[in-house]
Amino acid sequence: MIRFKFFLAGRAVTGFDVKGHAEHSDEGSDIVCAAVSSAAYLTANTLTDFLKADAAASADPNGRMTLVLRSPNEAAQQLLKGLEQHIRMLSEQYPDCIKIIYGGYSNA
Repeated sequence: MIRFKFFLAGRAVTGFDVKGHAEHSDEGSDIVCAAVSSAAYLTANTLTDFLKADAAASADPNGRMTLVLRSPNEAAQQLLKGLEQHIRMLSEQYPDCIKIIYGGYSNA
């Protein structure tokens, strides 16, 4: 199962941590994993490379990705809210593949 955690500070989404595998189909052809990975990378790259947000992003070879905004702004918030909606819709379509968690960065 994919575990997608959104970091919150009050009502603001300040980042995310995603790890795990959907196990919807065979490795390399899993559309759920591909959709989640693509959305996470698109969000991280847009925040860091185009919006120049003050953020720390990392990804490891095992499929875990973490992004933390150091100073959230309106554009970053809108993008993260869009990611949240996208992941929520995927989790509704594939409830056995994605679990969404909300919390702070310290307990990632």
